[in-house]
Amino acid sequence: EVQLVESGGGLVQAGGSLRLSCAASGFTFAEYAIGWVRQAPGEEREAVSCIGTSDGITYYADSVKDRFTLSSSSDNGKNTVHLQMDSLNPEDTAVYYCAAGPFIATTPRPYDYWGQGTQVTVSS
Repeated sequence: EVQLVESGGGLVQAGGSLRLSCAASGFTFAEYAIGWVRQAPGEEREAVSCIGTSDGITYYADSVKDRFTLSSSSDNGKNTVHLQMDSLNPEDTAVYYCAAGPFIATTPRPYDYWGQGTQVTVSS
């Protein structure tokens, strides 16, 4: 069974940091790209960042470039992707979803598997 389990969301003040984690299981991790997609209330989903787990190539949306950093690790069968979010602002408030797909995606559409989402709220 494919599982993507997010953790690390919460409430933070503007200028602060959060680190989201996504624990992946049930599929061949190295054959997929893992990304983060966010959705703010009343807005469409936005592809935030993505990493190729086999080559480490990353994509960042312009809105988060130079503030967010994505990394992946695979140790003893435990596959995890981390999204370090710095210099957060209220516009980053959204539900953040971890997703897996066959290639690095710059839009939400190509992802095959999705987590349940974690809320990130940035207060001004």
